[in-house]
Amino acid sequence: MKTHHAYYVYIVECADKSYYTGVTNDIDRRLWEHNNEPHKSSYTYNRRPVVLKYCERFTDINNAIAWEKQIKGWSRKNKEALFRDDWEEIKRLAKSKTE
Repeated sequence: MKTHHAYYVYIVECADKSYYTGVTNDIDRRLWEHNNEPHKSSYTYNRRPVVLKYCERFTDINNAIAWEKQIKGWSRKNKEALFRDDWEEIKRLAKSKTE
């Protein structure tokens, strides 16, 4: 019997209004870690609390990693359009970037 795995690409908004994008296999655990873990060198440690703004589930880790990398290259405006599920704006922003 094949086991289906779940991977999540997510974006959190930090207290300083910056965004952090990541991938995980346990979104609840990862959000808890961002808000509670004592790793002082982590990006979110001094930017707490963080709030989940976007999350998408994948069954293939390679697809999840590719999507995470693509999002990490996006501007703040692109990410905010993603939060609104505004694909027309994402396309417009991509087009204006290439022109």
